[in-house]
Amino acid sequence: MAMNESADDPLVIPQAMPDTIEAGWQVLAHLYHCYFTGLVLQMALKHGARAAGEWSFRYFRRQHREKFLSSFQKLGNAGLPDAVAAARYHYFSNRIGGVEVEYMYESDKKAWVRFPHPRWIYDGTAICGVPVEVGQGFIDGWYGHNGVSLNNPRLGWVCTSQDCTAEIGFTGYFMEYDHELSEDERVRYVSGEAAPPFDADAAPKLDTSIWTPERLGKARRNYAMDYVKWGLFELVDQMGADTARELAVHTAALTGRQFYRDLQRRLGLTRDDSAAAFVQFMALVTEAHGDVATHSDSGFSQTGWRFLRGMPDIPAETVSVLFDGWNELWRGCLSVHNRFLAWETITRPSGADGDIQWQINTADGTGS
Repeated sequence: MAMNESADDPLVIPQAMPDTIEAGWQVLAHLYHCYFTGLVLQMALKHGARAAGEWSFRYFRRQHREKFLSSFQKLGNAGLPDAVAAARYHYFSNRIGGVEVEYMYESDKKAWVRFPHPRWIYDGTAICGVPVEVGQGFIDGWYGHNGVSLNNPRLGWVCTSQDCTAEIGFTGYFMEYDHELSEDERVRYVSGEAAPPFDADAAPKLDTSIWTPERLGKARRNYAMDYVKWGLFELVDQMGADTARELAVHTAALTGRQFYRDLQRRLGLTRDDSAAAFVQFMALVTEAHGDVATHSDSGFSQTGWRFLRGMPDIPAETVSVLFDGWNELWRGCLSVHNRFLAWETITRPSGADGDIQWQINTADGTGS
């Protein structure tokens, strides 16, 4: 895609879309973002820093192999020096996802990227509970593979500051060396190197004719949703289905409970503890996903499961874990909406095109 260097860079989505649609995209981006942060914390708490770091490495390495090259070309980096192109890619891709990030060109062989605090990936004071191994996992898994993906064995990443070490946020630079790097040289951790100041006016700009408010809103929803679904997928692969399901369900139960009132506020919904009001909430959530909803006052169904869209064929057991984690988000929300109502799943999906059906009952099991 061509880049328009003089266009306004839309880090914040302009108010150009219908309020409810835009609010729905923002709600999902926020909820999935918080769910992923919760998964990081639960993984570290229950299985330790080393296992959390391994999960981070495996997740980001898989994502890099799946997505880096295809999106690299789409963001207009072809023909640039590799160090510059890699830095610009991370600048653009993260801004599209709604993440604050800086880019500083130093030379054709050295270009910086900096993610200042507050860090998107670790919401609020959750950053205080994230072990440094998690950050090193995604650095080694993603940033350490850029040279391999670009078929440039001289390209490496130098990390000068990390997220959770109370420095200046995740910071470093892509460097093209004069020699080929061994596997353990592709990432270096150093101290004492200061990043240049960020000049927003000199930084490259997204083309607003391509990255419209609607496209950005959907991209930010998908950006956060991808973290969750691929994170859960990798949990199954690393920990097994039973352990992954336990982590996914418990984290989702807490996340739904903790953020439901905030989601209501963001959607402009008034506090009404009826089953019909919760069905209205779910209808808005379904529309924001891009799925098709059908509902009554106490029953709800949707056609399509966007959460799974874009994933290859995966084992039924893995689909089941992903659904249980995802489904528990809404059960958690209902628990706060009205603790005397119960969430019953009638029909489970077997894939992205499947149907889902729920019933909301009173606590004694009768229809509301």
